[in-house]
Amino acid sequence: MSEALVLRAVDFGESDRIVHLLTPDAGRVTAIAKGAKRSQRRFPGTLDVFNRLRVQLAARRRPGTLARLEHARLLDFHPGLRTRPARFALACYLVELLDRLAPEGAGGPEAARLYRFAADALRALEAAAPDARLRVLLELRALDALGLRPELRHCVRCGREPADGDASLFHVGEGGPVCGACGSRLEGLLRIHRGTLRALEQGLSLELSRLDRLVLPTRALVEAEHLVDRFQRFHVGIELASARFLREMIPLATARDDP
Repeated sequence: MSEALVLRAVDFGESDRIVHLLTPDAGRVTAIAKGAKRSQRRFPGTLDVFNRLRVQLAARRRPGTLARLEHARLLDFHPGLRTRPARFALACYLVELLDRLAPEGAGGPEAARLYRFAADALRALEAAAPDARLRVLLELRALDALGLRPELRHCVRCGREPADGDASLFHVGEGGPVCGACGSRLEGLLRIHRGTLRALEQGLSLELSRLDRLVLPTRALVEAEHLVDRFQRFHVGIELASARFLREMIPLATARDDP
C-alpha cells in the first residue's frame, strides 16, 4: 500500500479508467483501474484529479504494460481547490506540469521529495488567494521539485558571480545567468534585473505556506513571469493544455501592463 495523488484520469473502454498517479515510492505511475466506472466497492468516488489516496498497485507484468490499480481509498479530496476558479485553474496547471515532467517509475529520495512538494502545494493553495505572484512562485517551486531548478546567482559557465550592475544576462538553455565574457557569443539572452533573481532565490527557500508574503514589485513580477515561462516551455516543449484557462483566471502581470 502507498499514498498517491491523482494527476490525471481518463475513461478507457466501457468500464475502465487509466490514472496517472504521483507516489512517494515510485514517482509517477500510470495504472489501469479495471471496472472503475462500475465498482463502487473498490473505487468509491476516488479517481478524480487532486485526490490523495491510499492505493494498492500490482506491478507491471512485463515491460510496456500498465500497472494495475487494485484498490483505492480516499484520504483527502482537497475541497478548497474547487471553491474558487483561480485556485482550481492553478491547481490544474501544477498537476499537469508534474504529469508532463515527472519521470515514470523513478523512485528514491527524488520521488519522495516531489510527492511531498505536490501534497504541500495543494494544501497551501487551498488556503490561498491566488494571484500572478503566487502563480509564478509555485511554478518555479514545481520546477525545482522536478530537479529543474535554475541557477539564479552565479554564471553557469565559469561559476563566477556576474559583476555588480543593475541587470544580469540569463540564458534559458544554459539554465541560469552568464557573465559578460561567457555570454558574448550566446543568442537569446534575457536581461533580468538582479533584484528579480534575488527575489526568486528567496521564493525557493520559503515555506510554501509563506510564499504570499514575498514582495514582488510590478517590474520584478513581469520579468519573473517571462523568465519562468520561457524556462518551463524549454523543458516541457509545448504549451500546457491548462495554460489558457489559467491565464483567464489569473491574468499575467505582463498582460495587465500592456497598453
